[in-house]
This record gives sequence, structure tokens and C-alpha cells, in this order.
Amino acid sequence: MTSGEPDLTSGEPDLRHARTADGVTIAYQVLGGGPTVIWLPSLGDVRAQWRVPVLRDAYRGLASSFRLVLFDGRGMGSSDRRIDENDLGLSAHLRDLSAVVDAVAVGPVSLFGWYHSVTTAVAYAAEHGERVARLVLFGGAPRLRDAMSPVQTQALLSLVDQDWELFAESAAHIWLGWDSGESGRMLAEAFRSAATPAIAKAWFAAAAGIDVTQDAGRVRAPTLVLHRQGARQIPVEVSRRFADALPGGRLLELPGSSPTLFLDDPVGDLAVLSAFLRDGRILPPPTGPAPEPPAESATERLPGGLTPRQAQVLRLVATGESNAGIARRLGIAEHTVERHLADVYRKIGARGRADATAFALRNGLA
Repeated sequence: MTSGEPDLTSGEPDLRHARTADGVTIAYQVLGGGPTVIWLPSLGDVRAQWRVPVLRDAYRGLASSFRLVLFDGRGMGSSDRRIDENDLGLSAHLRDLSAVVDAVAVGPVSLFGWYHSVTTAVAYAAEHGERVARLVLFGGAPRLRDAMSPVQTQALLSLVDQDWELFAESAAHIWLGWDSGESGRMLAEAFRSAATPAIAKAWFAAAAGIDVTQDAGRVRAPTLVLHRQGARQIPVEVSRRFADALPGGRLLELPGSSPTLFLDDPVGDLAVLSAFLRDGRILPPPTGPAPEPPAESATERLPGGLTPRQAQVLRLVATGESNAGIARRLGIAEHTVERHLADVYRKIGARGRADATAFALRNGLA
């Protein structure tokens, strides 16, 4: 285990290492002082994320009041990448978290579940209630497929196989709404360096089968479920049902349209998290920008000069459908699908399905 002294060059803490019950090495960092808060990982690379100004500020903000623990899950970032690709489900995530808790905890900890890791936080709290003080959950659902099912998310995931570089760029700029400035570029790099495409594909596939609905009812820790009001990726009904399933759950809808935290209103988001994690207070939603008005319907104005049928074909391409699958869905011949796709590619300047999917994401057609 290395020391926790900060790296004076980058400002981030040094890496420490914990060993899971099945022998996997997990890299983690500790910074700040006070009650322990563990920020659970989604797809990412902690060391690369330190170079993202928005995330770096969030880490430091939380560490001003708490002992903040960050870690990379198995197969990700600086953790052990020589892993079994068939063992990336909930039990594996729980082994990773347990190893970190055992390494850092001297008392109850609070857990911050982030996107896919919300299910890990819930399952751990259900099984180890005496070790968990509070939960904050953002961007997920008890059944992860409910958080992954929107068409836009499926379109993004279809890029994992097709073009890993394009997936990273699309995840940062289109799905999460980060601009093309420094933070957006650094976040895309954090996605690129997080894992190999093969591990990411296996990780997403395993995530689609995770369901902690039964565990949710056994969680006794006070829990705050956060939802961004204008975000399209996860419907508010999913977050509302999530909060209702938790005995101590409360839903707080935050203003803004980006499907992430610390981007629309970093100061307000940090205040909400800190107040709840410190003493369970739920602050009123901070005032932020109003959600963006709905975009014009695709039938009124289609990007790229596409016809309604071409847009329909493009939407199905973006969800990963094959030409044969599109033909079956639309009740047309496969050669007709091929003709429509040739016209779509010509109009939008796409070289193939990956480019077409990125176009659909950028232009609200997925």
C-alpha cells in the first residue's frame, strides 16, 4: 500500500491498493478529513478524471468537509485489468467495494452511487446496514436496464463495438452534454483510458442484467435520490420509483438539463450533496437554468435533409439493428433498407454505421 500523501505535481492523492476476496487488486485514493464518503465508480479512470477541471473541483469541494475515497472498479483505470470478462456483475462490484471499505473504514461510511454503481451502493447497504450511514444516488435505477433502455443510450452503447474512439467522444459530448472545451476533451480521454473495448462491452452487458429491486426494500440508511429535471436519458418516473422503493428514500429534482452533476450548477450541486452527507438535511433545489424547451419534432424539420422514412431507418441503425432487423421492423425488403441507408450516408456524409449513429445522437434522432 502506498502513502496517501498528495502528488504535488498534479494535486491528486497517490494511489493505494486493496485486494478483493478473489484476488483482484483495486486502486483507490483518499483525500480530505472528516466522515468517510466513498464515491463509487462507473465507467471511468480516476487518475484521468483528476485532469477534468469540473470533476477535480467536485473532488476537492467534497474533500473540504469529508474524507473522500475514490476508486477504480476491476478492469478499469489503475485497478487490475487482468480479470475474467464473464465476472463483471453485481457480485464482482460488491467484492471491489468491500475491499475498499475494509481498507479505509474505521466506522460507518456514506456511499455516493454514480450511474451504474447505484445498484452496488444499494446492495451493499442492504447487506451491511451497520456499516452505511447515508446514501446519495444519481443516474441509475434498481434495474439497471431501466436506466439503459432509452433509445439515446442504446445508440451510444452500439458504438462500443463499432468505434471506441467515437464512443468516448459521444459519451462525453453528446450523451452527457459536456462542451468541446478542456473539460469535455479530458472527460472523453477518461472514457477512452477507462478500459479496453472488450471489457467495456462485457461490463455493459453484465450491467443490463443487474436488478436490486428486492435489496432496495432492505436498505435502512437515509437515502437521497437525485434527478436532473431537464435530462432526457432517464425519465423522472424511474427516479421517483427508485426513491419510493427505498424505506428511507427521498427524491430531489435539480434544475438544469445536463444528465450529470457539477456541470449546470456545480456550487449548488455540491451544497446539496454536502448537506445531506453531513447531517441528512435536504436543501431546497438550487436555482438553476430552466430546462431547455422541447426540440422541434423530427417530422417538422429533419436534419441533413432526411425524409421521414430515412430518419426512421437511421434511428434503428443507431439502436444497433442490422439491415435484416430494420427490414422486419418496418415491413420492407432488405434491399430497400440498403437503398435508404445509401441515401442517408450520402446526405449526412457518413462513412458507415458508427458515423451515422453519432449523427443521430448529435441531432436528436436517437
